[in-house]
Amino acid sequence: MKVLFVINSIYTKGNGLATSARRTVRYLKEAGVDVRVLSAKNPDPNGEQPDFPLKEYTLPLIGFLVRKQGFAFAEINRDVIHEAVAWADVIHLEEPFDLEIAVAKEAIEQGVPMTATYHLHPENLFATAHLQNDPYFNRMTMRFWRNHIYNLCEIVQCPTENVRQRLAKWHYKAELRVISNGLTIEEGVPSPQQSDLTLSNAKYRIITIGRYSVEKDLITLLKSMKYSAFSQDIELVLAGRGPTEHTLKKYADKLYKKGILRYPVQFGFFALPDLQKLAEESDLYVHCAIIEVEGLSCMEAIRVGLVPVIAKGKLTATSQFALSEKSVYTAKKPKELARRIDYWLAHEEERKEEAVRYKGMDRTYDINKSVSQLISMFEDAIAKKEAKLLKRKKK
Repeated sequence: MKVLFVINSIYTKGNGLATSARRTVRYLKEAGVDVRVLSAKNPDPNGEQPDFPLKEYTLPLIGFLVRKQGFAFAEINRDVIHEAVAWADVIHLEEPFDLEIAVAKEAIEQGVPMTATYHLHPENLFATAHLQNDPYFNRMTMRFWRNHIYNLCEIVQCPTENVRQRLAKWHYKAELRVISNGLTIEEGVPSPQQSDLTLSNAKYRIITIGRYSVEKDLITLLKSMKYSAFSQDIELVLAGRGPTEHTLKKYADKLYKKGILRYPVQFGFFALPDLQKLAEESDLYVHCAIIEVEGLSCMEAIRVGLVPVIAKGKLTATSQFALSEKSVYTAKKPKELARRIDYWLAHEEERKEEAVRYKGMDRTYDINKSVSQLISMFEDAIAKKEAKLLKRKKK
């Protein structure tokens, strides 16, 4: 089975979608699937390159903003797309953008079946411009994606039930199949050395992992410190990078200068082993995202046995990881978040007992299970397409 992965740039850094795609492609290959990638070239000339390379396309005026968000776009080349589609038995679309629309048109012409992963909500795109609540832009985009991408596919991978339910309400015609993007599960890996982060001797450490952006809503964590009874004993570590970094640092600096926080907030981007080490040495994990398709960065942290406090909202699925209502708060409510934080810090023995429940929970999201389900999805998509063609011939 020959599977073509289509993504604008599989080599961008700090982008969860690209990271997930790279990991999935690697595991599919290890499972014996013949996978090739249609993508923009790797900017690192010494790095791995796509099988079907495209030039990178810089968007006029807003190209810098796109880059800050960790995205990149490919220039459409009809000849390369035609060659890539002709090679494939099945095509998998990782995004709902112009490149994928062009590939979908070519796939229909050549009769090649397609699948797709729903990685993004429209609100993810418009949050940077603070339009995440605008009904016109979000509804228009949802309809456009449905008609020009997802309804042309045989099966759409929904990383969570939350996503499946939303697409079902929008009357997506393709089969909606819940398959997690998956986590790598490593056995017996020793803890890495401590990162270069200069940590304090604060009584409690709270960490969060995620891109500094509007939809991740990290400002709510900072605001919650004004209402926490333990703020003087807490060191916050915000692991990530992104366009709202200046705003977050400015607010964090105010909290420190006003004496609300005794310890400066730590900012930085870390490799996964360092993040896991930080998680092992922390007391709580907080996930504030208001728009999140799955939020596996949360599971990356709590898998070591770290109690989370997770935002719950209509467009975020991450609260599925919480094992107790004490670990959930209403998104964008800093006072409620502070109450949850204070509860867990005040009840140390209960927190330790709860932490044990999270150890090993990541096995539910083992990427090997996800890859096995994806292989079945590709096979089923081919079978569905063949059945449709057979039905047409009989007519």
